[in-house]
Amino acid sequence: MDVWDFGGAVRQWRDRATPESVGLPLGLRRRAAGLRREELAGLAGISVDYLTRLEQGRASAPSLQVVEALARALRLSDAERDVLFQLAGLAAPGPGLVPTRIAPSVQRLLDRLDHTPVIVQDAAFNFVTANGPYDALMGDTSAWTGNERNGVWRNLVGPGTRAVHTPEGRDAFERGMVAELRLTASRYPADPGLKKLIGELAAASARFRELWETAEIVDTADRTRQKVIDHPTVGRITLDCDNLTVARDDLLITVYTAERGTDDADKLALAIVLGTQQVVG
Repeated sequence: MDVWDFGGAVRQWRDRATPESVGLPLGLRRRAAGLRREELAGLAGISVDYLTRLEQGRASAPSLQVVEALARALRLSDAERDVLFQLAGLAAPGPGLVPTRIAPSVQRLLDRLDHTPVIVQDAAFNFVTANGPYDALMGDTSAWTGNERNGVWRNLVGPGTRAVHTPEGRDAFERGMVAELRLTASRYPADPGLKKLIGELAAASARFRELWETAEIVDTADRTRQKVIDHPTVGRITLDCDNLTVARDDLLITVYTAERGTDDADKLALAIVLGTQQVVG
């Protein structure tokens, strides 16, 4: 590595990564074997301009979320990820903190679902990553900033989601989320980010304060349910929504599917195509 700094490390690891290793098509013409800058930026959910400034040393102090996203996009080993955090002047998340690390084996699973809407959240419902079909279905996740990246915040404070609930369903959904957040807080009592989130939720939402005090422990074993998504172009779509827990890493993977041959499957396919065209255009 010519320059042992954050930008130099990212450049070297970008040159080392191959499209196949990160789930991208090889393409017909490539002047180099590594990832293009725009490919890495897309995988990490940051702008090409910001990545360029990071690599050239013209941007400093990347956030923990940006460093984690780059480490995930580059498929770094645990040791390499720790080095990247050190070069950014940050401590890699360790024991006692809500984990956000996506293991390579889990990432390979996500790569195989590249045509299916998928979102990954941590145990506190903080956004970790989502794929293109999810953005096409639910809206651009890159537009989420600050506490909007937290699922409890989006649903109880704003800006809301495209999911449609009956009043009874909304009540049960909110109670379940807050109850699970309480369980997470009991597992990670020393996590300062989680403490801050809970305090800000309590300050911003009377509904959260009510549920935090009264929410009962819920049975999370059966996470499978149907959801109605009100898509702005294709209308309402009824989908199976399966929540898969990665126990070792304490992550939540949510997958949206429709039965083949149904109107909902056709609507979902159209929403994904339209969303992909908007991104490309």
